[in-house]
Amino acid sequence: MAEKPQPVKVLYCAVCSLPAEYCEFGPDFEKCKPWLLKNAPELYPDLLKDATGKEADKVSEQLQSVGISSGGGRDGAASTASPGDSSSNKLEEVKRLPGGKVKKKDKQEVVIEKVVRNKRKCITVVKGLELFGIKLSDASKKLGKKFATGASVVKGPTDKEQIDVQGDISLDIVEFLTETWPDVPEAAIYFIEDGKKVPVV
Repeated sequence: MAEKPQPVKVLYCAVCSLPAEYCEFGPDFEKCKPWLLKNAPELYPDLLKDATGKEADKVSEQLQSVGISSGGGRDGAASTASPGDSSSNKLEEVKRLPGGKVKKKDKQEVVIEKVVRNKRKCITVVKGLELFGIKLSDASKKLGKKFATGASVVKGPTDKEQIDVQGDISLDIVEFLTETWPDVPEAAIYFIEDGKKVPVV
């Protein structure tokens, strides 16, 4: 006579309440990881490797941060300088790109460009307002209200956000920008005419 089939025991995650083998497809896999490491390490061997690798990284970072002074006296006093030293701050400010190139900070300037589409329709593009600490979504709403037209924040060709305003408002926009946001000086506003950047002033 055949044996009765026994029910399969399923281990459910205490965090997301899914079966443990389905946690990685759930909404909060990051929150589930500690529970899985403790209760079901055989299901996710990669998590064990990652956890031990992270611990090793932490230890190596701690070892690198601790300096060993070569001798007493003046040299020893110099090596125990605070980590908030000016030289370390300079290193944090400079961002390095691949190949050792230094990333330059963007100039604070607003560039206004008129783009003609379909030989009739015109769009005024405003770039660089975010460099003055202005929220682009707020700025687009104000521009749309002021000029009674559509204005939206879009990603430009260089993946930087810009404001597209329908219509040719390039003549009136400079006065509006300087009045609405006094932080934006008129000297920092440029037009693009025939592919060249021309200062407003």
